[in-house]
Amino acid sequence: MRIRERLGISEHSQRQLTRLMELSLIGIFFVGMDRGNLGIMINSALAFAITLVPAVLKRDYQIPMDAGLTLWITTAVFLHAVGTLGPYQNVWWWDHVTHMLSASLVAGVGYATVRALDAYNPDVYLPPRFMFVFILMFVVAFGVIWEVTEFAVSGLGSILGGRAVLTQYGLEDTMLDLLFDTAGGLITAVWGTAYLTDVTGALADRLDTRMQGSE
Repeated sequence: MRIRERLGISEHSQRQLTRLMELSLIGIFFVGMDRGNLGIMINSALAFAITLVPAVLKRDYQIPMDAGLTLWITTAVFLHAVGTLGPYQNVWWWDHVTHMLSASLVAGVGYATVRALDAYNPDVYLPPRFMFVFILMFVVAFGVIWEVTEFAVSGLGSILGGRAVLTQYGLEDTMLDLLFDTAGGLITAVWGTAYLTDVTGALADRLDTRMQGSE
């Protein structure tokens, strides 16, 4: 049973929440313009662009995007954009929540891709235990890359004398980020894969179609 069925949230309500957050991201962009804050503008613009990805995948590549999956993606990027308005500095748990949600999405992308390859190639068999471990390791590896990127961008901002788009708060913060990244991967490994079944099947079908077309 999916989360929306447990909570009694309809697909229509989920789509409405998604649209509300998309409109809010546009508002956050203009707040950034009013404040002259490039970081807010860039983060909100990127977040809004990411919210359009599910529609593009569904329209151009026939990848089924469940309303809950779309809401999942939108919520993660929306909370990140809201954080740039102040919660990242003023709310101690905000960064942890956004890291966990973002990590769950990264885990979902890794799972869907590898599972599609598994379904496409009959010579490849990936046991459920391997997939569980893979999701966690994939998230941790991506988390490390992200932390290094934050450190590099923050250092570059200091050298150039400008405000960094990404901020690194020290070793303790980095370790906590990786801990919550792992928690996000665990959430996807345990519950999130139910939302990705149709996606992995569609990806496997597209792989099969492309390979047949190239022969």
